[in-house]
This record gives sequence, structure tokens and C-alpha cells, in this order.
Amino acid sequence: MPSTTLASLTTLRIGGPANNVLQVADPDDWFELVRTIGDRQEDAPLTLGHGSNVIASDTGHEGTVAVMNTRGITVKRVDDDTVAATVQAGHPLADLVQWAAAEHLAGIECLAGIPGTVGAAPVQNAGAYGQQISDTLDHLTAWDWDMGRLRTLPAQACRLRHRDSRFKHNPGRWTILTATFHLTRSPAAPISYQPLADELGVHVGARPPVAEVAAAVLANRHRRGLLLDPHGPDARQAGSVFLNPPATAAQAARWSAAGCPVHTDSDGQLRASAGWLLEHIGYRPGYKITDGIHCSERRTLTLTAHDGATATGFAQALTELSAQVEIATGIKLRPEPTLVGTWSSTSKQRHPVEETNEPIWSE
Repeated sequence: MPSTTLASLTTLRIGGPANNVLQVADPDDWFELVRTIGDRQEDAPLTLGHGSNVIASDTGHEGTVAVMNTRGITVKRVDDDTVAATVQAGHPLADLVQWAAAEHLAGIECLAGIPGTVGAAPVQNAGAYGQQISDTLDHLTAWDWDMGRLRTLPAQACRLRHRDSRFKHNPGRWTILTATFHLTRSPAAPISYQPLADELGVHVGARPPVAEVAAAVLANRHRRGLLLDPHGPDARQAGSVFLNPPATAAQAARWSAAGCPVHTDSDGQLRASAGWLLEHIGYRPGYKITDGIHCSERRTLTLTAHDGATATGFAQALTELSAQVEIATGIKLRPEPTLVGTWSSTSKQRHPVEETNEPIWSE
């Protein structure tokens, strides 16, 4: 592929040169890529899916960039009500959810509208509306760069937790190639998220048809500015820029009384609303953070890039926002997008954003 930029491979459209980009469109292409990297005696490649949850360095990436474009779903019967759907890593997660809804297969309907690829989803244990990848993931296959071979990891070995996994703590070691989910022919999983129940006009615990839940999720995400519109004013974005932060019981009580939404995550940890905390210190939709970087027109928690934006400036904005919230509330915000490409050690120390070679997206 001719010389390109990381900007062209990411939804923020920021990032410097990527002179060696290899597209992986067929599963067999992967093994050719492995041989090529071995011949060049390179380190593991920077692997990208849709680049929807990353901040790509202004200086680009010197090594190989692998873009996962593999697609396809293979289905096997497990029992009368359950199927195992094995999905290629480059398959869009949103397309998988749409397919499952059309097939009346429950288990991932609340993930409707999440951008990114299936291979990226387990890295972040992507989730929304009370549902997450760990609910249905049975196993996955991944290339282990340390061992130089293909491995099959059962879901338990992936150490999936709230927006976390073993892959996030070993950047560059793993490249996920397929993921297998166990989905059931049944109504949707019980609705556990009150705004979704309100959208559907049902009570929490109800189990509407899968397609109805997926449609309601899309409608709710649209209203909240959570759908990635590649042509709208907020097109250049990476979704929510902060995870909902953990809070102590005392912090939860204090800020809940002040109006901050607080919930308990799937690991039992109290978490405060990152968006509310940003608005508490004065930020609002459309607010200009710095040159080329604004809060989105629809929600404060999404930052958008405009003319003049740089990766360094974007990462610095996250650092400063986190510091302001911590000073005002005592709660520390953790950036959600990851740094990719070549960053100086000084930049990495200044910007406490995770750095990884794995493709990541998360709500």
C-alpha cells in the first residue's frame, strides 16, 4: 500500500505517517503478514480495526501497521437453543449485532451501535446498557507474538472485567483473530438499565424481542449523541473520552447527593458519571476546550477534533480535564482512548493515557 497516515485510519483523523500499512482482508493474509514481519525482524505490528478509540501520534508509526478487515460469521449449533457464532476480527461489531437481531439470537442486542470491530471488543470488554462482551464470549483465537504461534483462549483466560482484560495489560503481545460467542434463540436478556426500559416502555427485568431491544438501543444512543456519524459536525471523535471513574462509598454518597449519577459496575465497584463530573466543573456540549478541540454538540463527554487539532493537544486536553475534576471533586478520571504510534517518553509521562498496539473500542 502507498504511504499513508494514521489520520486516515482513525476516526479522530489525527496522526502522522504510516509508511508500511498492510491490510488483512482474508484470514490467510494474517499468516503472510507474520512471515513478512519475521523476515524484516520487526516487533509486533500496530494493529488497528476501525481506529475508533485511539489517539494516533503526530509523528506516526515507524513499523508495520496491520489493519484488520477480515469479515465473516460461521455458525454451529450447540444445543436446541444455543448457537456458537465465530466471527472474524475485522467484522464490524454493529453488523454482528444487527445480524444476531435478525436471527432472533439474544445476548449482544444492547451492544447495538457501538463502533469498532469484533476483534477490538474483547480488549476493552466493550459494553453498554447493562450488557458486555463477557456475557456471551466463549473463546477467541489470537496470535501470541511472544510465543510466535496461534492460541485459543477460553473466555476465562481473557480475564474480562469492567472495560478491562488481559490484553490491555500486555500491549503488543496479542492480536485477536476470531471471537466465538454463544447466543440463544430466545427473547432479549432481561433489561437491567432503566433508561433502556423507559425507551421500550417496559419494566426493568422485562424481556422484549431481541430486534425491539436493538432498535431501542440505537434510538437511545442517537438521542444521546452516541452514534458515530461520519458526516456530521461531530464526525472526528473517539467516543467517550473518559471511563466512568471508581468512587469510594464516601465519594459516592457525597456526589450522589449533589446529583451525580452513581452506579455499581459488573465487578461490584461504585462508579460516578464522568460526563456529570465534567459538567459540574463548567463544561458543556459545544464548549471549546482548546484550538481545534471541542466538546461535541450533543454531549460533554465526547471531544471532537477540528481544523488545527493535534494528537499532542488532544492528549494534553484529557490530562488537564482529569486534573481539574480531581482538584474539584477528589475523583480521578481515566482517559478511555489509547495512545498509538510513536510517542516520546516525555509525552507519555505528561499524558496518562494508555498506550497499546491492540485495537480497542469501548463505550
